[in-house]
Amino acid sequence: MTAVFALATSILYGLADFGGGVLSRRTPALAVVVLSQIAATVVLGAVVVATGAWGEAGPLLWFAVAAGVAGPVAMICFYSALARGPMGVVSPLASLAVLVPFGVGLAAYGERPGPVQYAGGAVALTGVVLASGPVRGAPVERRTLALTLGAAAGFGAVFAFIAEASTTVTGLFLALFVQRAVNVAVGGAALYAVVRRGGAALPEGGWHTIAAAAPGLVFVGLADVAANGTYAIAAQHGPVTLAAVLSSLYPVVTALAARGVLREKLRAVQAAGAGLALAGTVLLASG
Repeated sequence: MTAVFALATSILYGLADFGGGVLSRRTPALAVVVLSQIAATVVLGAVVVATGAWGEAGPLLWFAVAAGVAGPVAMICFYSALARGPMGVVSPLASLAVLVPFGVGLAAYGERPGPVQYAGGAVALTGVVLASGPVRGAPVERRTLALTLGAAAGFGAVFAFIAEASTTVTGLFLALFVQRAVNVAVGGAALYAVVRRGGAALPEGGWHTIAAAAPGLVFVGLADVAANGTYAIAAQHGPVTLAAVLSSLYPVVTALAARGVLREKLRAVQAAGAGLALAGTVLLASG
């Protein structure tokens, strides 16, 4: 059961990332983040009410608030990177988010990694260098690479905060609801600021284009919520290590979707770098 739900998590996360990246090519990334997270907030709110998760409220929810502040920044960076560069490179590099909770474990909890985790870190960093592009030819833009690594740092912070925000499954639902609500508030404030500065918050075609993209936006938000749910089930019914490893394979789904739907073609060195980054992430999670 753990393997089934963990693999379902990878599929859902991967498809959500692909959908968000595609939508960000036609709609500003900030609008994609806010609108998709509104859908996620509504669904999670219903789950919280249905499960009575309000009884889990307590000081730990401040970690969820912190995750809600970091999340929109990470998602905006990530969707912008997906819109600018090849998904087959961006998505695996973003999976380096695991380095953040890894560092927290070292600094805050005195954990000591084993040889497998040290090897994973070296492999992942090598992948970052290679995936940035070949020496000859047009590499991935530095801005795209910076956005991707910024997204990885933000996602890693979210993982670390959410891990501290609850101790039960119902508490996790409440923490995720609070996180998404803050996501919407922070993203909405940023969207308002963009408009105030004269920037374009909506794509060409305005609300008509948004309405046309509504099914995709809802799908991205709901896939993200569902992925959180399947991961919680996987972790509750078996080894967390197994759940983490199998759930970390979502970049493969994004890359395959980009290859199959968008016909993306990667240079050999970029594909190798993306693969090394993903392999390093798996090693870090499984060590």
